[in-house]
Amino acid sequence: MPNASKVIACAYHNVGYRCLQELLAQGADVAAVFTHADSKTENIWFDSVEKLARERAIPCFLSDINQPENIELLRRVAPDFIFSFYYRTMIGNEILSLPKQGALNMHGSLLPQYRGRVPVNWVVINGETETGATLHHMVEKPDAGDIVDQERVAIEFEDTSLDVFRKVTEASVRVISRSWPLLRDGKARRVPMDLAKGSYFGGRKPADGLIDWTMSAVSIYNLVRGVTHPYPGAFTFLGGKKVFLWKAWPQPGRAEPGVIVSSRPMLVGTGEGLLEIRSLQVEADDEVNADEFASRIRCLGASFETVAGNRDGEGKIS
Repeated sequence: MPNASKVIACAYHNVGYRCLQELLAQGADVAAVFTHADSKTENIWFDSVEKLARERAIPCFLSDINQPENIELLRRVAPDFIFSFYYRTMIGNEILSLPKQGALNMHGSLLPQYRGRVPVNWVVINGETETGATLHHMVEKPDAGDIVDQERVAIEFEDTSLDVFRKVTEASVRVISRSWPLLRDGKARRVPMDLAKGSYFGGRKPADGLIDWTMSAVSIYNLVRGVTHPYPGAFTFLGGKKVFLWKAWPQPGRAEPGVIVSSRPMLVGTGEGLLEIRSLQVEADDEVNADEFASRIRCLGASFETVAGNRDGEGKIS
């Protein structure tokens, strides 16, 4: 029977929401959903998997799927498939061995490239021109099992991580849409992953947004667009205060790294080229465009720093 396959979905974020939505649209028998409670310290800008599951009257669990009581539940359900769609908890081997037809994960890169955490942010920060979505079988090693399907998406030079994440989300839905019938009917391909041709990246913390002005303007620009809204942001220091850069653009020219050489437009020296700052925010103040910022303080000749010092007294913010 086409719809007889029983599914456990572990899902979170927009990829989780949209992929679960697609499985349901195709008539998949989703027996239970495991997701996460939203963190009070995180900017929740994405759709709620928990809400979707409740609306569809699907049993929904916020506890770790690896807990003993959940493992027993899965044994009773005896699923044919387990899917992980941006579920943030590593799923243990005991669970991976339970589904009759496989445990599969949707990863936001073109595996084996960018295995690991926050791949969308990393590809933007590293200036990549393409990425994608990959559906693969889960094994003990993260993001290492056989590939079922993947789809490429282009990264434009002006794209932020949010832009790319939206593209990857749509690619993920297309991948699960065409893969589910093949998986259900036992006809999906399995292509072994060659990890020697890949790369692995770890998670990122807000502190990793600190700008090193000796890097090139393009590299700093990639960091800014890689962690701009809704992410924590790239930051530097001026006049002893933390300054977030939300929008920027690389420009030709030469100047000492960190030195503001023009107010309108606001141009800052880097290790190679100049960075035009277009939007910024001083600590807890409102975000403003660079022209407004320059009209409020004397910044020409001041230096952005990588520590909360004020080397020469310039650029004081009151």
